[in-house]
Amino acid sequence: MDEILMEKIKQKIHDTISNKEEIQQLIQFLSNIDDSKSFALGIVVGRLYNAFYYQTKRILGREPTDVEFAEFLEFVKSRKSDLENLW
Repeated sequence: MDEILMEKIKQKIHDTISNKEEIQQLIQFLSNIDDSKSFALGIVVGRLYNAFYYQTKRILGREPTDVEFAEFLEFVKSRKSDLENLW
């Protein structure tokens, strides 16, 4: 994955972790749909995917490749414990 793009994704994870209250409010608001841990993690990962996709388009001027997407998934997987501590 492009180094600048990776830094943007890392920053988004840091922002997400720093804005724990915002994530908790979103999860609480949507808890009537599903209040499981998997659903909450899905919200967080969705937010990160949005950043990954948007930043790829903005920085690289194109959609992410399959390889970049696989790298993104591995990166998110490696940070799962950090993300699960948001709620």
